[in-house]
Formats: sequence, C-alpha cells, structure tokens
Amino acid sequence: MDVVVLRLVNLVVFMMIFVPISQRLLGVRFGFGRLAVGALITLSVSGPLAIAMIGTPPWTGSNGAAIAFMALIALCSMLAGLVFLVLAEALVPTGSLPRARDLRRDLSGRIARTRRYLQILRIAIKHGLGPYLRGRRRPGRENAAGQAELARSLRLALDEAGVTFVKLGQVLSTRSDIIPAAVADELSRLQDQVTAAPWPEIEQVLTEELGGPLDQLYAEFDPEPLAAASVAQVYTARLHTSDDVVVKVQRPGIAGVVDRDLDIVRRLARLLERNTDWGRGMGVRALADGFADAMREELDFTVEAGNMTTVAAGRSVAASNDLVVPRLYPERSTRRVLTMQRLDGMGLGNAGQAIADRGLDPARLGRALFECLLGQVAIDGVFHADPHPGNFLLLTDGRIGMLDLGSVGRLDPATREALQRFLLAIDHGDPVSATDALLEIVYRPDVIDERALERSVGQFMTRHLAAGVTLGPAMFNDLFKIITSHELGVPPEVAAVFRALATIEGTISRISPSFDLVAASRQFASAHVTDRLAPDALRRTATEELVTLLPMLRRLPRRIDRIAAAAESGRLGVNVRLFADERDRRHFTGLLHQALLAVLGATAGIMAVLLLGTPGGPKVTASMTLFQLLGYNLLVICAVLVLRVLVLIFRLPGTRSS
Repeated sequence: MDVVVLRLVNLVVFMMIFVPISQRLLGVRFGFGRLAVGALITLSVSGPLAIAMIGTPPWTGSNGAAIAFMALIALCSMLAGLVFLVLAEALVPTGSLPRARDLRRDLSGRIARTRRYLQILRIAIKHGLGPYLRGRRRPGRENAAGQAELARSLRLALDEAGVTFVKLGQVLSTRSDIIPAAVADELSRLQDQVTAAPWPEIEQVLTEELGGPLDQLYAEFDPEPLAAASVAQVYTARLHTSDDVVVKVQRPGIAGVVDRDLDIVRRLARLLERNTDWGRGMGVRALADGFADAMREELDFTVEAGNMTTVAAGRSVAASNDLVVPRLYPERSTRRVLTMQRLDGMGLGNAGQAIADRGLDPARLGRALFECLLGQVAIDGVFHADPHPGNFLLLTDGRIGMLDLGSVGRLDPATREALQRFLLAIDHGDPVSATDALLEIVYRPDVIDERALERSVGQFMTRHLAAGVTLGPAMFNDLFKIITSHELGVPPEVAAVFRALATIEGTISRISPSFDLVAASRQFASAHVTDRLAPDALRRTATEELVTLLPMLRRLPRRIDRIAAAAESGRLGVNVRLFADERDRRHFTGLLHQALLAVLGATAGIMAVLLLGTPGGPKVTASMTLFQLLGYNLLVICAVLVLRVLVLIFRLPGTRSS
C-alpha cells in the first residue's frame, strides 16, 4: 500500500514539472487527462532508458560520465510524452470530443429527442398515417372521402403532437398550392379548435403569475375557454372597473416541449444546409434560427405586450379606420398572462357569410388588411408575422380586430427603403430597378450573373404582375425559386416578410376570393411609396442630407488645397499600411512562427545527423564521443520543434493556445 501511495506522490510531483514544460514546448494547452497520460509515459520510459544508456545504479568511478547523460535522458523521456500528446491531437483534436459534463447533457438530450421522435411516430401511426410515412401511399391520390379522412387524421395528429406541430399545421392551412384543398380546410381548424388544457392547471398558472386569487383580481371570470390556440387559451372576464376583457393564459408545460422540438428543427436545418445545395442557397439554418426566435418570443407575453403597443402606435394601424388593436391592461399582464380589451366578433376565416349578410364590401376589407400589412412592412418596420385567419376578428361594427401579436417581424430602415424601391419598381414594371432593390434585400454571393438575374426577375414580373393575371400562391414559390437558383441568401427578417405576404394572401382569399393583390400592391406603391418624391418630402430629405454633409463640406476646401500644394511641390505621396487589421497581423505572425520553427527544426536535425556521422572527437564514455552526445541532444531538439509545428497544424481552428 505504501508503494502505491509513493508512486502516486511521484506521479503528482512529476506532473507538476511535466505540465508546464510540455505546454511551453508545444505552445498549446491540453486537457488534464492527456497530460496525466503523457506524464505517466514519460515517467515509465525514463527508468528503462537510463538503465539502457548508463547502466544500473549506483554509478561510481568509471560511470561518473553518467551526469552528462542526465539531460539527454530527461529530454528523451520527455519526448515520449510529447509524441503521445501530438499523436492524440492528430487523432482526436482538442475540442472534438465533449467534456464529461457536456457529454452527460448531450446524452440526456439525445435520449429526450429519441423519446420525442418515438412519440411523434406513435402519434402518426395511432391516427393512421403509418402507410404515408413508409411511402406505401401518397397524399393527393385518394378520392374525396379518402382525402377527408386523411385531413382529419393529419389534424388530430398535429394537434396531439404539440404546439410546434400545431404551428406547422397553421402554416400549411394557408398553402393550398402544395397540399389538397380538403386538407388545407381541415387544418385551418387548428387555428381556433385546439384541445383545451384542464381548468385547474390554467387556474394555477393565473394564481402563480398574478400573485393572488382570481376573485380579488377580476370581478368575473368564465372558466370555459373562449378559444384554445397552440400557445395559449383565451378566457372572458370582467374587471372591477366593469371593463370587459379577455385573458390570454399560456398553456402549462409547453416551454420544455417547444425547446425540444425547436432543437430537432435546428438539427434538421443544419443537416439540410450541410448536405444540400438548395439548403445552403436558402440559408435554411438562418431561417430555422429565425423561426425558433419567433417561437420563443411567443412564449413570453411581455414581448407581445410591447408588440401590441408598438403596432397600435404605428402609422398603418393609426391611419386605418378598418383595423383595431385591443387595448392592453399592463397591471394584469405578466410573462404568461395577458389581459386585454375584449373585441366582440367572429373569426375572419368563418366570416364570409357574415360579411355578405351585413352588406359589407369584402374587397374593401381585404384591401384594408393588405395595405395595413404592407404599410407595417414598408413604412413602420414592425409587422404582424403570423397573419393567418385565426388571428383576425370581424367585429360587430364591421371593422377587423388584430390579435396574437406575439410574433412580429422587424425591419431596419435600409431594408425598408429597399422594399419600397422594390414595390415602386413593380409598379413601374422596371426589372432592372427591381433587381437592384432585390440585391439590397437579400445576401448576395461573391460572384453573381446580374444580367441573368434581371432576365429572371423580368420573366417573373411578366408572368405574375401583368394586367389581367390572377395572383396565386405560386407567385411566392417562383420568387423563392429565383432567389435559390441564383444562390442568394434570405435574411430571417426578409423570409418573415415573404411568409407573412403568402399567409395574408390565403387569409384574404377566405373573405374575398377575387381580390387582386397585384392591383392593391401597385395602388399602395403609388399612394405611399411615391410620397417620398413629393416636393415637401424631397425638401425634407435634402435638408437632412445637407445637415449630415455640412461638416465634411466645410473641411473639403482646406483638404483640396493641401493636396494641390503637396502635388505642386512634389511632396504628394500615398501611404498604405500593410496588415493594418489586427487579424491579418495575427494570422501572418502565426504562419511566420510555424515557418521559423520548421526551419529551426530542420537545421537542428541536419546538424544532428552531421555530428552523429563525424568520426573522432573527445570520448565521453567508452562507446560515445562528445560529438555523438551533442548530436543526440540536437536530434531531440529537432523532434520537439517538429512536434510543436505538427500540434499547431492538428489543433482545431479556434482552440486557444498558450
């Protein structure tokens, strides 16, 4: 037992010496496990190596030259540990394997994802979707009764799978161009007919979030949900001030399920972007990240509260007499509870007959809805990112109420200006200007054939924007095909714009199937975008630009005079600083460092070979000369330098060096 303890103490002491020396020699840091193995190898080699070179102790008399070999033995023993570290770095680079803590977390995540995969598969098989998953049957080839049964099974499966898949069903319900109309109609029921959570669970959420019993917070509260959506359930209530309100309560326990599902979506997006050309062209990873961010925003009702205030104060809603955003009650609103003004009406998706019975103009309502969204996109910069029919109400007074602002898109001023120019180019039928504006909206590759892109945009405008052409969902598909075929990247906020426009097209078609979105877009461009060309707007823009340029203009004459004087006297020169960027200097220094190490290592190796091959010289031992001893030391130094270069090559990019 004492021997084992002594060996452990020796190993610990030796590691205290080996760790700093090895990391200093190789110039990088290693994990504790690798350093421990390297130290153990060095310690194991040193004893046999010493016996082989200078014999067994004690060293006396004729073995007095053993002292000269101690440095060589130490270097050779250290070399064995360094070789192990470099080989380990070459085979399993640092950072390629997760840490033990991360490994446990990743393993638990894999188990949770596997359970989720199996759960989704079980739900699909339970509702009769197994043959479609195995490829034995294809949707769309059934008769009317078969399509109706498929649609019902798909709706029930998505409903049971949870919030993320309910959102997927809501998006698909507006895309009748890619799924059968019967399936789209059935999936539209997901927008307001999701299975409700039990009242005791909802009551517990309300009590925890608002900090008190309901009878003290509300004068009346109906436990029957007015609507059950994918993220929350809505209830009617009355405040002690006699105001009728609706209370939006987040469904309990959905945060963990959403995080797990979003992790699955992101992993699939990374796989598509890595393995497919269209995935890289569309930037599906960025799109998945944008979708995940939007979903997480929907889970935080304080974000929706801020969105309601921002959208209500925007020009597009404030200037419209046909749209209204409910008033917020912030004192009764938290992260999972939202209390807002109650709007009396019915869902817009089922309001077609009500519009006809009341004598309302569906085209006027559709135009108001479309122009409001375009105004939010092109002018306000904050727009409703999920405008499906379930998020709008036809009110009793004929107006449209805008609900569920948990998911909004935001555009910076430069992107809004580019979108305005794009709309103006569409109105004028100018493919060149439309192409220039489109290139400012999307991410452009390093090399692009702009003339081919202009022809594609011109063909797109001729096909979908000519007079008398009926707009359909294929318009947005063709626009995305142009973007992907020319390898243009779509920023997440711009993708949200396209998705919102495609969704609003499906929403408007519910109340006004003959609504002309092309004419409405051109009318909007003529009425709003060209306002920038009005004399007052031009004067205001010129004044703002002049104020910005005035300091530069005041300095410009002096600078021109200095340049002219320097040129006249022959003192004009141009000073260009090479490697002005710190990243360039660091990269070049690293390359020069490795090159110098390689040269020094090669030089030491050549000198070692020459010394080992040189006959004669002073005798250190009976079998070794001083030249050979120096040669062996130089050979070890050459090996250390070469190992340092190799470990820097094998080290993964971004891994920190010492």
